[in-house]
Amino acid sequence: MDAWVIAMMIFISTLLGAFGLFALLWGLKTGQFDDTDKFLDGARFDGEEELKDAVMMEEKKKRALEKRRKDRRVMPN
Repeated sequence: MDAWVIAMMIFISTLLGAFGLFALLWGLKTGQFDDTDKFLDGARFDGEEELKDAVMMEEKKKRALEKRRKDRRVMPN
């Protein structure tokens, strides 16, 4: 094998690795992997009432987070 072929293979593999790392970091930053409870809740709560309760609990959690963010904005440092 010629040296230029090996150099080209190293360059391409490094480029692909950097692209994969960039995609992973982008996914982590934008929250692509934050939906950890979706499939677990689907398996745990299979009745209609349980699903409604899960939705209500999720809404309560969102409202509490929004209230906490508003309280932080209002409080002076």
